[in-house]
Amino acid sequence: MCQLRPMCQLRFLPVVALFCWLTPTLTVADTPGDETPSNETPLVTIPAAETQIAGAVSPAPEGMRDGATVHGYANDGEFVTLRQGDGDLICLADDPSDQRFHAACYFKQLEPFMARGRELRKQGLKRDEVLTTRAAEIDSGKLSMPAQPSALYSLTGPKDSFDAASGIVTGANRTYVVYIPYATAESTGLSPKPAVNAPWIMSPGKPWAHIMLVQPAEGDDTD
Repeated sequence: MCQLRPMCQLRFLPVVALFCWLTPTLTVADTPGDETPSNETPLVTIPAAETQIAGAVSPAPEGMRDGATVHGYANDGEFVTLRQGDGDLICLADDPSDQRFHAACYFKQLEPFMARGRELRKQGLKRDEVLTTRAAEIDSGKLSMPAQPSALYSLTGPKDSFDAASGIVTGANRTYVVYIPYATAESTGLSPKPAVNAPWIMSPGKPWAHIMLVQPAEGDDTD
């Protein structure tokens, strides 16, 4: 696990368990978007489905939001599908029990990989065990990864970043991810060194290798 302030070698972001998420201090995970729902009944109020959906689709390009499938939380805290869409993206609502706001949307063909991570963490597996298990299943053909590049979009910030009344997110870090299985620095020309406002490659050579582009919230000094 590492933070981009100071830069270090890496856990979300992706991808994004996420095992941690991109935070206002720019923490990144091995597999961004790979969310880890709490699986416990939270001691917080669960927002209405419409509110969760509005926040969940906020990272996605505007023209792709309406058709997105959205996973979020039922009144009892269970992780469920809030809306079944017919578009190309699957979006994850903010976890009400998390102290941060985090929402992510990813290409639907990444769902087997993301869903398997959630399933394994629900079984109690730790970060390294989840990665090892999924890598073995990908190598054996049991678990599929898209052969083509696949996008993920996320927003992460303080809990009040999302205004439920307007549906607008402010003061959150934006991350763009493109999964390219087994890509390396040599095959892409991208540096493996974490950077801000510049693309770099994370988890090079892995089935979940991906290009990262982190844009900090306006006014966040990352130098």
